[in-house]
This record gives sequence, C-alpha cells and structure tokens, in this order.
Amino acid sequence: MRTALLTSGSFCWTYQPQAVPSQSLVVHSSLEHGTCRTKAENGLVDEEAENFSGILKRRSVLWAGVSLFSSAVLGFPREGLAVVKQGLLAGRIPGLSEPDEQGWRTYRRPDEKSGGHGVGWSPIIPYLFSVPQDWEEVPVSIADLGGTEIDLRFGSSKEGRLSVIVAPVLRFADNLDGDATIEKIGRPETVINAFGPEVIGENVEGKVMSINVVQDSGRTYYQYELEPPHVLITATAAGNRLYLFNVTGSGLQWKRHYKDLKKIADSFRVV
Repeated sequence: MRTALLTSGSFCWTYQPQAVPSQSLVVHSSLEHGTCRTKAENGLVDEEAENFSGILKRRSVLWAGVSLFSSAVLGFPREGLAVVKQGLLAGRIPGLSEPDEQGWRTYRRPDEKSGGHGVGWSPIIPYLFSVPQDWEEVPVSIADLGGTEIDLRFGSSKEGRLSVIVAPVLRFADNLDGDATIEKIGRPETVINAFGPEVIGENVEGKVMSINVVQDSGRTYYQYELEPPHVLITATAAGNRLYLFNVTGSGLQWKRHYKDLKKIADSFRVV
C-alpha cells in the first residue's frame, strides 16, 4: 500500500505513517434506531491510536446492518439505476452548474437545502464536486437504512454512482463539536479502518490499495482507493461534521471509466 501527501500550497512533504493493524481495531456493528454507527475500542497498538479509541464512541451495530447500509449508500447489490432529472426531484433544490468546455458540471450543495435531524445536527457546511454531463441526482429515501446521514446520491447508468455521507461528530466524539478536523479524528489508516466498513459493508483489511493525504485551502482530505469492491473514498471534517464522499462502479465501469471516476473523487471539497 502506498501513501503520499499532496498540498496545494508552495511546499509538500512525505507522509510516513506508522502501520495500524486493522485486526487491532475492534469494530462492532449493530442496528440502532435505523442509523449505522461504528465504535472503536481499546486495543490499538500505539498511544495515538489508543487516544483515538477514546474519541471514537460509535454506537454498536450488527454486521448485517452495516451490509444493508452499504447497499443503501453504494447501491450493492447492483440493481437498475433509477436516475431522476435533478429539477424533478421532489423537495430538492438544483445545485448543478452548466457544463464547462469539457462537458463537466459542478454540483454545490445549495445553502437552502434542508438536512439533518436529532442531536448533533446543525446547518451543513456546503460541499462541491464535479461530474460528467450525464450524471444526475438519485433520490435518497427516508426509508433507507442510515438515510439521515446520506445527504446526496448521484449516478450514471454508464459510468457508476456516488454518495455523500454527512455525519455529526457528536455521534462518535464529545470534544470536537464545532471544531472538527480529520486530523483530530485520527490518522489515515485509523480512519479507514474505523469507517471503511460503513461504506463497503465488510472489514477493509487487505483492500486498501492506496492512501493520499491532500491539503487544500487549509483543509485536509484523506483519499483512499479500495479493491474489491471498487470504491474511491474521500474523508474530511468541518464544523461539527464528518464527510465521506464515495465513488464506485461495477467491474466493467471501473475498467472503462476509471479516469473519470478518479477525477470525480479528487474533485470533492468542503467550501
């Protein structure tokens, strides 16, 4: 597994993490109040990881619940993609720009868009990303498992699909409210070991092909490539929220459109 750090400033440095064996991170899964959560307990091998186990106070959920959650988020198993034109989505506010010269559009979460319920929720800091012209918003049902944390879905029947998970940090930490950063939540390896199962529905051990750490406008993003299943994950934190941006596709879509899927994943930013 390779790890690199990139920065948009005038300097860069090499990131040299200490390995965090995934087997030392105890991840429990269960179904509680229709929301998926993960809890990391003690058992990490170094002091930082031990501190992180105290930060992550995720509620327990059955692995079956996590698997169902991954189906809701990423579309597993692969079913027909019900793509709906954005302007026709009930209760949704269009956030897509006009296509640029390359035929790509930028989605910015509208300030007027609602979202968030219960303890720890507050107005969501907007995010943006770019997609090819044929990608459209896919409805998120309130009946979806973990639906209150799935803020958005997009998809293309030809290329793949994406989802944005926005979760309050109060769900797994009690000392980051209003001042969350991804670095405070944990190192790249620790974060993917803790939250990767919520995305793919299984342990990520042996599936993380690469990790990049990118800095842009003072914010840090952890970027992961997992295989199998084929998925690109970008994680960051802002305000009192954790953001997980997930891009995936079938084996054939991955082979034919990997360049575009990677460009989509790399475009995610919190503004």
